[in-house]
Amino acid sequence: MLTIDAQGKTLGRVASAAAKALLGKHTASFAKNVVAQDGVTIINASKIAITGNKERAKEYLRYSGYMGGLKREPYYMLVARFGHEEAIRRAIKGMLPKNRLQTPRLLKLTIQK
Repeated sequence: MLTIDAQGKTLGRVASAAAKALLGKHTASFAKNVVAQDGVTIINASKIAITGNKERAKEYLRYSGYMGGLKREPYYMLVARFGHEEAIRRAIKGMLPKNRLQTPRLLKLTIQK
């Protein structure tokens, strides 16, 4: 079990370290087609550092499937609705390969306030 302290670190650096560990690249027995045995725990998620104007400028997009159904949500509104944990989870999910192992790898992720 790998523990990452997010206090004072930027969102991308925490997410890339967690994604690398979830892939199992830190182990000697790395294989692309196998989910790593180790889990990842991120602590102090609410103390993560956001630099510059990203709190207002960074947007998360989702699409309903209908015409004109593109929804934009800035970082500060996402954090207000779901907490810092969701922002970190989405960043890590974007860094993992898009295949059938993505969901089992994300289940090994634990984020604490």
